[in-house]
Amino acid sequence: MKITINNKQTEFPEGTTLRSVADSCRLPEKGVAVAVNNEMIVRDEWDSHVVKDGDEIVILKAFCGG
Repeated sequence: MKITINNKQTEFPEGTTLRSVADSCRLPEKGVAVAVNNEMIVRDEWDSHVVKDGDEIVILKAFCGG
């Protein structure tokens, strides 16, 4: 299936969870927010949230500065 992560299309097998996507992107344990189709998904739900073909995922990383 094809999904889009931060405007880049990629492929994952059917039944992939958001946790698997996060792991493949090597996301850190803290300082990251993820939205699927413009809906924020809390980290506690990443293991159970199954991504679907055509989903658009946005990964936001916090950084210091001002």
